[in-house]
Formats: sequence, C-alpha cells, structure tokens
Amino acid sequence: MKTLGLFRHAKSDWNDARLRDFDRPLNERGRTGAGLMGLHIRHYGVRWKRIIASPAVRVTQTIELAARAAGQMPPLNWDRRIYLASSPTLADLLREQDSDPASILMVGHNPGLEDLIFDLVPDDGSSPLRDEVEEKFPTAAFAVLELEIDAWSQLSDNCGRLKHLMRPRDLDAKLGPQIED
Repeated sequence: MKTLGLFRHAKSDWNDARLRDFDRPLNERGRTGAGLMGLHIRHYGVRWKRIIASPAVRVTQTIELAARAAGQMPPLNWDRRIYLASSPTLADLLREQDSDPASILMVGHNPGLEDLIFDLVPDDGSSPLRDEVEEKFPTAAFAVLELEIDAWSQLSDNCGRLKHLMRPRDLDAKLGPQIED
C-alpha cells in the first residue's frame, strides 16, 4: 500500500500580463489559502516521506506559505516536468521514484493533478469524493489517495481509492467561489 497526496498551488495573480505563466505569483486570496491548507495538511497526519513539486513561482510560494503556517519546512525535490504536466507524465514521474517511499506528496497544477485522480480512482460510483473532484479540483485543493501497490513502479489506472479531499472553502467560506452582486 502506498499513499499519494496531491496539493494544487493556491490562487495566482493574473494582473501582470508581462509575466510568463511560469512566473505568476500568488494573489492575496492565494496567500491566505496556502497558509490555511498548510495547517490542514500538517494536522491530517501523514508524514510525507518525499515531496516532489513544480518549480513554478506560484507553487514555490504555496509551499513556502503552507510550510510556514505548519511550522515545518519539509525536504523538497523540484521537478520541472510537473509544470503543466498531463496525468500520464505525472504517473510516469511517480513510477520513477526510487527507494519506494511509503508516501509521496506531489505539488503542482491542473488539469494534470485532477486528471491523475480520475485515472487512479475508478469511476464506479463508489467514491463520493471523486464526484466532488469531477465538479472541480480548485486552487489549493488537497487530496489523499491510497494505492493498492507495493512499489511505485506498479502504479496503474484504477489502483487507488480517494480517501480525503479538502479545499480552502471547506475550511473558510470566504475562500470559496466569488459571488458577483
């Protein structure tokens, strides 16, 4: 059994059109959400044996703020392949992990993270959390999957169960979708 955590970067700022997508920082709502989710991830209780993350600015800021709020900075492995990667690319990256850590937290982007959940968790009606992800895996969302594998190299479609899903709006309604007046 392996445990996979997926943490999407927090809400980013689109105000500076001169910035490359890779260089977009978090906006104020994103900074608040990142800290709140960092506390939640810490209290969830999994000790992540390995953390792999996209080096995009919005991801690095999400991790920095989440770690600061949680009072701990975990060792990180930055991997540019996570930046805007598809689900198959993310799965390949997980299959490459050496020393078979019991748990991995991957921090990155959509649609890849969301699609990875869809690929790993069967669409058989048994997972209400999967149904929630189908609605949306928003910025700063955190999901935990249990995988029926002994080694990361065995990762395959439909090998997982979605055990946990938390979004910033679940912890603070002000961080939910903005309603226009």
